[in-house]
Amino acid sequence: MNWFEAVHDRVVPATGDVALAAPRLVVVLAVALVLIVVEPLWRVVRLAVTLVHELGHAVVGVLVGRQFTGFVLRGDMSGHAVTRGPVRGPGRVASTWAGYPVPALLGAAMVWAAGRGWSAPMITAGLAVLLFALVRVRSALTVVVMTVAIVSSAALWWWRDDALQPQVLVGLGVVLLVGAWRHLGAVLKDRSRGSDPGVLASLTRLPRALWNGSFVVVCALATWVVVAEMVATLA
Repeated sequence: MNWFEAVHDRVVPATGDVALAAPRLVVVLAVALVLIVVEPLWRVVRLAVTLVHELGHAVVGVLVGRQFTGFVLRGDMSGHAVTRGPVRGPGRVASTWAGYPVPALLGAAMVWAAGRGWSAPMITAGLAVLLFALVRVRSALTVVVMTVAIVSSAALWWWRDDALQPQVLVGLGVVLLVGAWRHLGAVLKDRSRGSDPGVLASLTRLPRALWNGSFVVVCALATWVVVAEMVATLA
């Protein structure tokens, strides 16, 4: 098998019935619930939510023509991503807005893809983004988190298991969705000018309540997708 065939076999969607059976889904959801509600575990797991938040800023920034120069994750579970470009304008607004909705959107996409055989392409895309961002890491903690994320994603990708991949995506998708709501709850209480909605308000002169409302709408739509997938599987 040459390298092209090896990569191809790990990227193409799965065939046949790949949906999680109800008993297996219950186990996955139970594990996700433990990670969310047990506070010591959540303090570690929420770094994944922060990572996706910051990479959301970065990826959207690149897509709208900005230059992604670096990002950090901090011990208090906050983070910061830097993109260079015009200080105002739609590109800056789009990259700033993306942080809070992206974990919810990605979580919903993971759950949706897992039920349709698209786990492998989703993992491939995620691994590509992580590798792209690796050279832009700017702190020791970020190096550790990125290393764990890349190694685990690469292992899941290389030793492809069409039964295991959907389970991981569903569990991680639910954690990202709940994490998005928890992060959103914190920012709704934050009145500082340096928060994402505060920056958006200063960039556009639209009230921060409007931007917070847009985050809520996106998270609600993502939740609807995830709940619909769960109900369909458990029915």
